[in-house]
Amino acid sequence: MSDIKEILSKYKSIAMVGVSNDPTKASTIVMKYMLKYGFKVYPVNPRAAGQKILGEEVFAKISDIKDQVDIVDVFRPSKEVCAIAEDTIKIRAKVLWLQLGIRDKKAKLLMEKNNIEYVENKCTKMEYQKYFLKVRPAFPALSE
Repeated sequence: MSDIKEILSKYKSIAMVGVSNDPTKASTIVMKYMLKYGFKVYPVNPRAAGQKILGEEVFAKISDIKDQVDIVDVFRPSKEVCAIAEDTIKIRAKVLWLQLGIRDKKAKLLMEKNNIEYVENKCTKMEYQKYFLKVRPAFPALSE
């Protein structure tokens, strides 16, 4: 398995599943951040499909995205992950990334079987800060 630093340097397109159009939600904050640092982010939210979030067109599901997606970044409850994992295989994404507090053993096995990187219980924004900005997420003013 690649390490997180390698994943975030190599892959630049992210389908973010569960992004909200509420700017105070974690998913939207993470999306804004990843856009700022040069990632192409495709928001995925069936209830907001066709709208725009942070200027990006919203898709109902990851399989609606026509471009190549490298990372499927999940902000949905663990019980929804298996179906998302199956779509991750269908679209030939390279990584299934589950945000903080999200885990799924079945999805992990599915990813291993299909040679897709699997990250669980980690935040893309916090990991990016840690590896590339040398920021400690709990104390953003301090750098190592």
